[in-house]
Formats: sequence, C-alpha cells, structure tokens
Amino acid sequence: MPVKPTYPGVYIEEIPSGVRTITGVATSVAAFVGYFPKGLQDEAVHLFSYADFEREYGGINRDSPASYAVQQFFLNGGSEAYVVRVGHDGSGGGTATATAGVVLTAQPGGAGDEIVRVRAGRRIRAGIALNPGAWGNFLRVEVDYDTTDPAELFNLVVSEVRVDGDRTTVLQTETFRNLTMEPDTPNNAIEVVNQGSQLVQLDRAGLNPANLPSPFNPAFRPAATGTLGGPLPSPVAIPADGAAFNVTIQGGPTVNGTLQYGASTPATYAGLRSFVEQAIRRAAADAAVADGQKPLLAGATVQMIGAGTASNPHRFVVRAGRAARPFDPATQLSFGGAGAVGARLAGGTQVRNVQQLPAAGGADGTLPLPAGVIQGVRAAKSGMFALEDVDLFNILCIPEAADMANAGDMRSIYTQAEAYCEERRAMVIVDIPATVATLDQMQTWLSENESLRHPNAAVYFPRTLIPDPANQNRPGSIAACGTIAGLWARTDAQRGVWKAPAGTDARLRNVQSLAYLLTDLENGVLNQVGVNCLRTFPIYSSICWGARTLEGADLIASDWKYIPVRRTTLFIEESLFRGPKWVVFEPNDEPLWAQVRLNIGAFMQDLFRKGAFQGSTPREAYFVKCDSETTTQSDINNGIVNIEVGFAPLKPAEFVIIRIRQFVGEIET
Repeated sequence: MPVKPTYPGVYIEEIPSGVRTITGVATSVAAFVGYFPKGLQDEAVHLFSYADFEREYGGINRDSPASYAVQQFFLNGGSEAYVVRVGHDGSGGGTATATAGVVLTAQPGGAGDEIVRVRAGRRIRAGIALNPGAWGNFLRVEVDYDTTDPAELFNLVVSEVRVDGDRTTVLQTETFRNLTMEPDTPNNAIEVVNQGSQLVQLDRAGLNPANLPSPFNPAFRPAATGTLGGPLPSPVAIPADGAAFNVTIQGGPTVNGTLQYGASTPATYAGLRSFVEQAIRRAAADAAVADGQKPLLAGATVQMIGAGTASNPHRFVVRAGRAARPFDPATQLSFGGAGAVGARLAGGTQVRNVQQLPAAGGADGTLPLPAGVIQGVRAAKSGMFALEDVDLFNILCIPEAADMANAGDMRSIYTQAEAYCEERRAMVIVDIPATVATLDQMQTWLSENESLRHPNAAVYFPRTLIPDPANQNRPGSIAACGTIAGLWARTDAQRGVWKAPAGTDARLRNVQSLAYLLTDLENGVLNQVGVNCLRTFPIYSSICWGARTLEGADLIASDWKYIPVRRTTLFIEESLFRGPKWVVFEPNDEPLWAQVRLNIGAFMQDLFRKGAFQGSTPREAYFVKCDSETTTQSDINNGIVNIEVGFAPLKPAEFVIIRIRQFVGEIET
C-alpha cells in the first residue's frame, strides 16, 4: 500500500516485481499397487530407497510380483515412490488378511485381568493403521519393571524376529520406558507407544473397562515377563554359603546346585545378585539339561530392581538366555531350595511368567488377489484409490494385473488405471502375462486387448529375466514395469522428460536376459502397432528399443504417439495447473494478463533453454497468449480468464535413414 506523506522528507516504498516463479513438478514419482507380506494396508507409503521398502514391506517375496518391480525401479534409477499394499477382503470364499496381536494381562498366563491389547500396526495421520499379515506372528512382547518407580511403572519391549529352522534372529527392537496405564498422564502407555512405534499399536477395544478404575490403581499394569522375585526383606538377610539352589526348566529337568560364595560372603543384595546368576549358569553344565536348552541357563541374567524402601523394596528378576536352539518364548524358569527361598525366587512370593509374549492370529489371506481388491473403492480410498492421499505421482505400476487368471479381470484393472491416470496426469505401464512369450502370442494378446489403447499407457515386450534373490539368484521372469519406470526416472534425471527413454543409453539394469530375442523384422511388426520392444545387442546388453504409447500405432496417427511427447505435455499441464493459482480472485484486466504472460512465459522460456522444444528461437518453440482476444468481456463478467499456451514438442528420431551412393570421377564443387 502506498505510503501517505505527512511530513517533508524521503519515503521508501517496496514495489512487487510481478514475477511469481512457476516451478516444474516432479516427473518420475512411481506408484506401485500390489500384494506384499508386510506393510500398512490400503495406505500409500512414501519411499525413497530400496532400504525403505525392505523396512516397511519386508523386501523381496516370491508371492509378490510387485516386490520385484519395486526393487527394479530403484536399481534402474528411481529415487521416489509410493507403495500401496492390498490384501484379500474375504470375498468370494477367500480368506481375508488378519492382524496379529496379544493381550497383556495383570497376571501371567492370561488368567488375570486384561490390561491392554497389542496389535501389529502403526499410527498414520490421525488414526491407527493396522499392519495385517502372518509377519505379525513373529512379534514378541516383553514387560519389565526396571523403571524409575518399579512399584507402579513398567517398560515395554517389542521385537520382530525371524525364525530359520531352529535359529531365532532379532530383526528390530523398540523399547518404551517408564509407562503407566493411568489415563491423562504424559507417560500413558497407549499414547506413548502409538505415537512412537513402527511395529505395534495399543488399544483397549473389547477389554473390561473396570480393569482401570478411577482413581487409578497401580496394580493394574501388565505382568512382568520372566521370573519376578518377591520383595527382599529388610534388614538384609543373605542365604548361607552352600545353600541349596535348584532350577527347573518348564517341561524339562530340575537341576540341583548350591550358592557358592567362596572366601567372601556378600553383605548386600547387590552383591548377592551375581552369585545367584552364577548358580543358574553353572546349572547349564548338568548332563540332564539337553544341549538345545543349555543356553537358556548359560545365558541367563539376574537383575535387581527397586529402591530398597518399604514402599519400593529390592527384587530379583531372572530371564533365560536367548541363544537356545530353538528358543521357545513360552519357556518358564522356576526355582527351589533354601538359597532360592532366601533370594525370594521361591517360597510362594515370586511370580513366574513366560520369557516373551508372542503375537498370534496374523494371516496373509488368500492369493492371488481378486481384481476388485486391487482396483479398490474410491470412496473408501482402498486399492489403487489409496493414491487419493498422494499429492503427485507420475507412473503407475500394477504387476499383479498381468497374472490374473481371467483376462477380463486384467482388462478391468488396467482400464480403471488408465482412466485414473488420465485424471491424475500420470502414465500407467501395462504388463503382459508370462504366457505371452513369442511374437505371435504378443500379437494375439494385443488384438484381444485393443480396448486398452490409451495415450496415458505403454506396453513393453518381452518380459525380463532377473536374478531371483528368493530362488538362489536363478533367473526369474518378471513384468517389465518396475524396470521401465526406473529407466524413465533415470532418463528424466540425466536428460529431461522430453528425452525418449530408449536407445543405446537406455540399458536395463539387473536384467540378465530377455524372455524372447526379437529380430529387426519382428521389432518392426510390433513397433508399428504401438508395442515397445526390449532388445539385446552385443556390447550394449539389454536395452529399451521403443518409445511409443499404446495409442502410438501408425494407423491411429495420434498426437500422443510418443511417450516423451505425452509425458512432456503432462508435465507442463501439471506445472501450469499448480503454478498460477495466485491468479484466482485477482482483478481480471490487462495488468493481470500481462503478469500471466510474464510468469508462464518465464517458465516456458526456461524449458526452451533446456532443449525441451523444437525451434531455434522462442517464437518458433512456444507461445503464451492472454489478452482481450482470449478473454472477452463476457468471460470477464463470468469471472473467467483464458490462457493459451502452445509448444512445439521434440519427437524422437525413431528412424535414421542414411542414403549412400557411388560416384564416378571427381566431385563437382
């Protein structure tokens, strides 16, 4: 607003330049929809590397074609993707996916009051997103009281494990300390865990609300895992040297031993702790203990908790070693003898529990998935429509669509995908089934699926063979969509979206071979009907040798014959859709039109300088028109401003013709 002069002097005004920079949108954000054994269901998760994918979805899985596609995308140059996991909903007689969980009780063994339910999942946006699948059956939950207030608080440890034969390996662990079930407190267990965990969510749905009375009773907290000793007496009472101390492994033998202090009898419970631990570990050498169970005792630990006060006495906590093969989380250790009674690990005051509480009930559901589950429901934001929550994606891949037993289901999925991609200004890469392995079969497939011709779709032949890490790296046939999506991303980064993602530079990384070796003549047959060929040439290895959309057949003569032309147009459309939003509600007259021409012209000029258009001058390459000719008085009266933008796209040199002739005599000048 101009400064109103009121006194003699110099006044400074800042005048806007009128330049509002239009930033080009990303061009190679891929979206993958399919089955994965792990991950949030019907949620689009943003990933930036294959490591992110392994952490969220478990990596390569033989039942998941989409997992191979994601791996190929990142190996071939992709750097940003959204992944949507879909699972069977139980329709058509199939088994639905189910979420694993475990209920923590106030007493061990599940016989006491139910305190809280632990379920596989994590918080996303404002609510709880469950993570169904059999993977959740490998979650282990532990509770201990080694807190700042052992009388009232508890710690919760959640681990994800992998079981290979008789070996248990911990994949990741989360620890939450000093929790309480008391409502409306900063360290309330449900709020702390649900906000911070990537593995589980807590809730009390269906549990008895009377278990948490008001005022809060500290006794209502989950039972500690392991063996929790009773309160140690005050004043200190140390068991005698040589006192009997026996250990019983549930379902196994009872091993007799003694507390052995040697020359120095401990004077405190802290000193006694190490001798109790030694007594348990010595028991592992007894011949009655099976070899597989010896690590339960040899690796056992004894911990002392509590402050040693009347309200918070010292206690011993015993946990078995975890190196047993196999390690049974339901293992319990019990103790006897005068030494154990003196340490309050026996005699009726101790609480014996399992070492870990395993989650159960997780199921992957029936495979293969129905077409309707992959397509999803827009109103529910399920299936591919989970991408409704994604601001921008450019490439859609649905590898499992090609494997549908019913060809009609495949067409239904891709038809829906093409319509959705047209709406979102994206491209879909259509995959062919493994049964399409020869030229004749590809021609038959194309004739049966002519309805899939669309400017926002592309198809590639043949399928690729890659080293399969789930099958000892033997060659495995996979659909090409992930590899091609990564190639598009790599080409965009190196040359720009206007460069055709094909040619001798378009190498297919991690592709061992192709399912069919095309000749030049066979390539020509498919190229003219809009099928992009993958070829193997000496030196260059496997490369992409086509850049046409599915509407790129010669007979159609479409403006969108070529992939780079279509993708460049979508890029400009999306950028200009987002960039000029500042125009809305501005006065609709020449000053506004001039600003529009300036800003959009600057954006187009930048693309021209990067080589995105034909022509040697800006006038030959593009135009931006916004004036009284495009916007009439009637338009102004209706609140409309019309902007016309035109550009001369670069089209790939698909056919290079070299004319050679002989000549006799000297060359005329």
